[in-house]
Amino acid sequence: MTTRTRLRPREERVSPLQHAVTTALDDMKAVNVRVLDVRGLTDIADTMVIASGNSDRHVRSIAERVVEKAKAAGFRPLGTEGARDGEWVLVDLQDILVHVMLPRVREFYGLERLWDSGPAVPEVAAPAVSGATARRRHSR
Repeated sequence: MTTRTRLRPREERVSPLQHAVTTALDDMKAVNVRVLDVRGLTDIADTMVIASGNSDRHVRSIAERVVEKAKAAGFRPLGTEGARDGEWVLVDLQDILVHVMLPRVREFYGLERLWDSGPAVPEVAAPAVSGATARRRHSR
């Protein structure tokens, strides 16, 4: 009897770069980590990783560790933005974009809602309202 090993489906296979990123986030105790497959939604990256830090110093440290782990794995980051302020740091690793944010910044911009390709949940149709009114409704 011959047994075959089946490869995991493509979306479940983790690239060495993604493994380095998620390891770095875990090492630095990043909060609420989401890995989004954005293939088919954009050409700028295949994966977006969104994570939160507890303070601006924590956000900067997480981003620095992601860069260190990526370099150690043989991947050269294309750039890092926002490290000076530390509220939202973007690390561009070409195939993977890593967003590390403070929770309030993450909630305000809502990248998960923008880039999540999962099944859309229809919202109740409402008359057009200003952005401030819509944010108040969603924050309740």
